[in-house]
Amino acid sequence: MLPTPAAAADAANVSWETLEPGLELGSAASPISSDTGDSRIRVLRIDPARFELLLLNSSASPDGTRLTAKEWSQRYGLVAAINASLYQSDLSTSVSLMKSRTHTNNPRLSRHNAVLLFDRLDDAVPPVQIVDRTCRDLTAVQGRYGAMVQSIRMVSCQPTNVWSQQPQNKWSTAALGVDQNGKLLLIHVRSPLSTHDLIDGLLTLPLGLHEAMLLEGGPEAQLYVNAGGRELEWVGSHGSSFAGIENTYALPIPNVLGVRRIAK
Repeated sequence: MLPTPAAAADAANVSWETLEPGLELGSAASPISSDTGDSRIRVLRIDPARFELLLLNSSASPDGTRLTAKEWSQRYGLVAAINASLYQSDLSTSVSLMKSRTHTNNPRLSRHNAVLLFDRLDDAVPPVQIVDRTCRDLTAVQGRYGAMVQSIRMVSCQPTNVWSQQPQNKWSTAALGVDQNGKLLLIHVRSPLSTHDLIDGLLTLPLGLHEAMLLEGGPEAQLYVNAGGRELEWVGSHGSSFAGIENTYALPIPNVLGVRRIAK
């Protein structure tokens, strides 16, 4: 559905709320609206100088318990959590490379072109970055970080939309981006959109989006935030593979990216 001129003008704006220094919550109308839901894009913008990213896996625990993003946050004292990536039918293993300093969930580098690097071992590199393997050499930088998560590229290093249009495939989405200032963007959209349309919408918004990658789609896509006196939780609902489902609660997930205050 194409936006009206008024809707397009409204979608060009992002309303930001500072939760605490270095942590901002943004909300915007999607430039391309959906027939279902509120057509809002939520973005948590994070300054990596004040907050650190960490990877948590159910495969690292003795019982392999999966938790919701909220439960992961409560257990590990996080200010936010989001899906870490798509996972396989064993309900535990990521579809692509996923490892931290202390645990490897999946050692295999797949064909996907986006690799998130964090937990740096060398102060000469950015705290967090996404490597687009089509334009950069991953091997040149991967040894300088303790954690790596590989997933499907949404926005290239150009930055451009790299997804072909698939209008029959629409779902709720959790995604991660890095802006031009090196800040981390955790993105959640409950309303079903094709990934192509969502990316077009994100590039239209004044986010300074530099690169982005898909984390999850459908009912399992979720984002939880607990900071600045606010507790907020968004869950996925819709997806072409989940026809007739109107999900209203967070589902347990095996792998999350958590956000934690850096101790002074």
